[in-house]
Amino acid sequence: MDVRQLTYFLAIVDTGGFHRAAGTLYVSQPSLSQAVRALERDLGSELFHRIGRRAVLTEAGRALIEPARAAVRSLQTARASVAAVHELRSGRLDVASMPSQAIEPLTTLIRAFSRRHPGVVVGVKAVSTSRDVIEAVRTGAVELGLAASHGPLPQKEVSSLELGRQRFVLLAPPGGPFSGRTGVECGELAGERLIVGQPGTGMRAYVDSLRERGVAFTVAAETEHRAALLPLVLAGVGLAVVTESWRDLARRAGAEVLDIEPATALRIGLVSRRGSLSPAAAAFLDTVRTKTAAP
Repeated sequence: MDVRQLTYFLAIVDTGGFHRAAGTLYVSQPSLSQAVRALERDLGSELFHRIGRRAVLTEAGRALIEPARAAVRSLQTARASVAAVHELRSGRLDVASMPSQAIEPLTTLIRAFSRRHPGVVVGVKAVSTSRDVIEAVRTGAVELGLAASHGPLPQKEVSSLELGRQRFVLLAPPGGPFSGRTGVECGELAGERLIVGQPGTGMRAYVDSLRERGVAFTVAAETEHRAALLPLVLAGVGLAVVTESWRDLARRAGAEVLDIEPATALRIGLVSRRGSLSPAAAAFLDTVRTKTAAP
């Protein structure tokens, strides 16, 4: 067993098949298949059921995921530790983030980090919910992640550093039902058509809570693609409740942004895996702490 085989195995897990994994790794599919078969022989168990072009994990394959991630991460940490001697002139850091927090505060944080360490590539892994962020950090898929929560940030499975709060705002098309206003009472959304995100997100939970409070709105569209919210609003499909990280972007695109009263906000935090971090992750966390402590 070697780290190359484990890397190939994890690529198949993350992409869902041998063909996609080969493309992601820039290797031929026969070479990939041969490496995985050698790993299976070494372990004495099949890791995947091959169903057409799909690769479905066996029980043994599922058991290997976390140890494989830990082994690959350990090697990456060792390599990055050597690079740290050269002041992080190269390397890579992966950060998991939900779409809204990828706009802000992640953009500002990456800018501050890149100014200090321009040779380190920051990869942003897109996830849909805060639970996905925590799971990605906990299992070692990434070392850091940006999570949003209605309540206290998690501290049991991961470490959390609170960065601030983001209130909910309403995106509306120019000339829409609340044109020219800067704020709207949540009860005024009754009878409106709303574009909502997928269940499990903070924004969807807030919209669902409005309905529970008796605000009878109509769902015009439900999208898992958060990037589609703003175009749908501008096209007049409906209104959207988002966090204020969208404010500047939405205004530049031509949408109207209204504060929703009473103010309700999500807590935003940077979560990190427990235990030792790679030099790049530790440097990113130090950058965030410095920026958070600044007046």
